[in-house]
Amino acid sequence: MDITAESGRNSPKPAPSKIWYLSDPPFEGFKPINSEGFRKSNSQTAIVIDNGASTVRAGWSFDDRPRLSVPPVWSRYRDRKLNRTFTFVGSDIYSDGTARGQSKNVYEPGSNIVNNWDAMEGVLDYVFVKLGLESSSGGIERPIVMTEPVANLGYTRKTMSEILFECYGAPSIAYGIDSLFSYKYNKGRSGLVLSSSNTSTHVIPVSDGKAMLSQASRLNWGRAQSAEYLLKLLKLKYPSFPGKISDPQAEDLVREHCYISEDYENELSHYLDWTGLEDQDHTIQHPFQEQVVVEKTEEELAKQAEKRKESGRRLQEQAAKMRLEKLIRKEEELVYYKNLQMRIADMTKKEAKRTLESDDFDDENQLEKKINEMEKSIRKARKKDLGEPEEEETVAPTFPLLDIPDAELDDEGIKQKRQQRLMKSNHEARARAKAEKEREKARLAEEQRLDDEHRENDLESWLEERRVARAAMIQKIKDREQLKADLGNRKSLANQMRMKSIANLASDNPTKKRRRGGDDDTFGADDADWGIYRQIATGEGSDDEEEEDLNAGLKGIEEQLLKHDPNFTEQSTREAQTNWTKSLVHAFQHGPYPYDPESQKDMHQVHLNVERIRVPEVVFQPSIAGLDQAGIVEIVSSIITERLADSPYRENILKDIFLTGGNTMFKGFEERLRDELRAVLPAGSPFNVRKAKDPILDAWKGAAEWAGEDGWKKSAVTKAEWAEKGGEYIKEHEYGNMYL
Repeated sequence: MDITAESGRNSPKPAPSKIWYLSDPPFEGFKPINSEGFRKSNSQTAIVIDNGASTVRAGWSFDDRPRLSVPPVWSRYRDRKLNRTFTFVGSDIYSDGTARGQSKNVYEPGSNIVNNWDAMEGVLDYVFVKLGLESSSGGIERPIVMTEPVANLGYTRKTMSEILFECYGAPSIAYGIDSLFSYKYNKGRSGLVLSSSNTSTHVIPVSDGKAMLSQASRLNWGRAQSAEYLLKLLKLKYPSFPGKISDPQAEDLVREHCYISEDYENELSHYLDWTGLEDQDHTIQHPFQEQVVVEKTEEELAKQAEKRKESGRRLQEQAAKMRLEKLIRKEEELVYYKNLQMRIADMTKKEAKRTLESDDFDDENQLEKKINEMEKSIRKARKKDLGEPEEEETVAPTFPLLDIPDAELDDEGIKQKRQQRLMKSNHEARARAKAEKEREKARLAEEQRLDDEHRENDLESWLEERRVARAAMIQKIKDREQLKADLGNRKSLANQMRMKSIANLASDNPTKKRRRGGDDDTFGADDADWGIYRQIATGEGSDDEEEEDLNAGLKGIEEQLLKHDPNFTEQSTREAQTNWTKSLVHAFQHGPYPYDPESQKDMHQVHLNVERIRVPEVVFQPSIAGLDQAGIVEIVSSIITERLADSPYRENILKDIFLTGGNTMFKGFEERLRDELRAVLPAGSPFNVRKAKDPILDAWKGAAEWAGEDGWKKSAVTKAEWAEKGGEYIKEHEYGNMYL
């Protein structure tokens, strides 16, 4: 017996205790010029710039942390009214609507390659001004240490050097890879550097302080792609969402609400379970403007109610007056017709007929029928005004002409006899219908009596019968729903049978053999033949049961079970189990909370649940976002077990797997990577996973530490060397790129 299990979804839960709000544009206000560092510096002190795709950080080599953090965005426009050109850099663009609309990023979208050099120059101007650089020659007169991505393009480095040497007059420049600087700051010598930043993820093996860049791998996924992916998921989830979530706000959502799942597949399959969903579902409130509802005082409401009552009384009085006028007219007509009946009694037959025809009557019987109908109507109207119940007509009609042979009647009498025969047939049909109705009522009462006796004598058996009947009715409903779904699929068996029936009807050679001696088509002679059209419309197995109101019958059975079965609750009914508000779709879109489509607050809410683990999971499973690349675990496994399989540095590299970059700051990232690597690396292989002290700032701190040592000057390219050997000339060092 297929009985639907009780729903595991209870009634909607109370409103969430905590609601998150979208962050405002990251305008940090005016930043004053900091000249203190310039005064402490000398011509040998380096300016350290971490030229990141999300933030450009700058400071002096003797600083503990960067003095300046600037988003790499730039905007310039000319105000025609003021006849002035305005330039905005970094978060300052959010202070002006026009600047925000015309802002340009230094980097190519989704990449760490500089493609807007005007914007890059504007950002550098801003950095050098805020650092308080002052020089009589117009240049910065300080060496520069700048970070760059792995395998940076030669053209990009060449253009950057040209700007720094020619535009700013830098005496020397040294470039280095940001993740290697972070590894240096965290005292690493041999290991595997896994850097997941804003635009990409790199895995770089390092042996004895020297990066093995020929064995490095890249995954085109970072924090920016995660934010873009989250926006796509939310657009699919809320296609009619009335607000707009900006890219910075999406990045904040990823940073604040997403985390790495320890067991992704298992957690995803149970994420929308009703129990505990209120803890996993995060409600994000988008700004909205509530509709203004004018609330009236009790005095105003009382006045409106009194006006409605007064209006109702006036309408009742008008209706009563109209009924009275209509009754008076009917009584006057009745008096007139009675006087007419008395007058024609004293007239000759010919005069009486002429008088009746002048009042649209064919004979005296029609006049008498009219009088009887009017008397009945007047009595009914009077009783209705007095509020008395209507009395059923007890006088049986008579049909005297039916007993008279046609030979004894003239043409008019035969005509009236036909009318009486029709009236008698109608009267008998109504009597039969009334008797049938009484018998049916008595039958139902007897069935109800027997059913009540059965329930009182054997409640368990009675309940079991109701459960079986309910299960059968639910199965029938499911079969009909499945049939409708199959008919929508052209490859289903039900649809193929329907097409076969249509083909047989359209065939010139019917499948049934015709009787010998006749070629006439007898289709339609039998009423059952027309059932083929119902079969074509609704599928095989459809009959008169389709016309039954299964839902009403099921509801009646469930009402009985609710009344007499203590184990059958409101949550056990089919309506509760199929209620959309308790479905997975509702839990996915609106969490375990009720949703009012008329509420502006509810319409402007975003619920993050499965997205919290799905978005950061792309680093481990790029295929779920449509990325045709291997995940970081597969990349690390490939480097260790294949590329470095015969390398003597393999064991030392395994002992230090180092995580850096903002995209590694997800909760559970380190633990998940450790568990995944334990499953793919050779059994018993000793390895260790650790995270940078500050995955975001350690790249700058490492570069500043390196710039504070004397050895970095050997790796810097001076302006004279650049002029002599060309813009593509670089000096290789343990933290920089190789010459390609």
